[in-house]
Amino acid sequence: MKILTGNDLKSGAVVWWDGASWSLHVEEAVDVGDQADEIIAREESARRVNVPYAIDAEQTDDGVRPAHIKERVRALGPTVRPDLTLKPKDPEALDWVI
Repeated sequence: MKILTGNDLKSGAVVWWDGASWSLHVEEAVDVGDQADEIIAREESARRVNVPYAIDAEQTDDGVRPAHIKERVRALGPTVRPDLTLKPKDPEALDWVI
């Protein structure tokens, strides 16, 4: 499974491609299969996201999980300060993004 990630140009937040737009929540990411390059080119030219790229991921019972630890930290936030992590589907997290 391949998913896309990058950073929102307005806020700098880590975002994940959900099939139609960018989401703060990795569990909403969709498998882009062999369309990664096409989506990346379109989204970079629209200037919605900074440096999008495809990563390996796996589908779990809780949703999508990035395969590499670096991307898991990007998805969930700091590992040493759990109080600063982005809670999945946290409605207050959306207040500071677009």
